[in-house]
Amino acid sequence: MGQKPDSQINYADAIDYWSSVPATVDGVLGGYGEGTTVPVMDVMGSNHFLRKLKSRMVPADGYTKRGVDIGAGIGRVTRDMLHKHCDVVDLVEPVAPFVAQMRNELAPLQSKLGDIYEIGMQEWEPEPNTYWLVWCQWCVGHLPDDELVKFLERCRRALQPNGTIVLKENNTVTGTDDFDAQDSSVTRCDDKFRSLFERAGLKLIATERQKGLPSELYPVRMYALKPMTTELH
Repeated sequence: MGQKPDSQINYADAIDYWSSVPATVDGVLGGYGEGTTVPVMDVMGSNHFLRKLKSRMVPADGYTKRGVDIGAGIGRVTRDMLHKHCDVVDLVEPVAPFVAQMRNELAPLQSKLGDIYEIGMQEWEPEPNTYWLVWCQWCVGHLPDDELVKFLERCRRALQPNGTIVLKENNTVTGTDDFDAQDSSVTRCDDKFRSLFERAGLKLIATERQKGLPSELYPVRMYALKPMTTELH
């Protein structure tokens, strides 16, 4: 039996790779930037998914719609989409050149900008009862399975009453996970994601495949998650 794909993940290798990539939309999207359909279709798909969830995401009394953009890169998702749904957005991103560019990209949105955490997901320790929406896009492949479960548990505890976690990630079509040595990440199959959500005490309330992306790319799926049981606050 060979190595589990996720056992080969190395955080330092991932940071080295992403630090060498241009801090542009084309860089963070692996060459599928502004000259392709990917950024526009991505934002359209995310907006559509959140709009369909609106009735299940009504903020609890007295809470503001605070969001957090995990693995935020240069802030593209916050800039183009998240700030329209949230009152304020925090960002988590460990790659220094991306954070520097993020501050430029998001300068016009200063009133919507919360805290910027220059750390990896595995180190992020959010306060309980904080977030209306935790948005993780194209980033959790850098966490091994057990670390991803711990991360999701921290996110679950960080949710406000009626808060929601959304993961938007590539899926393999083979039913197995693929390790990518270039950026030290794993692409997981749909079944693996579902089993990890369950381990983290999360129930899947909606899922949808992203439409309109180039056929040579992995399929991309959005998952909306809520705690299996009501957290004690």
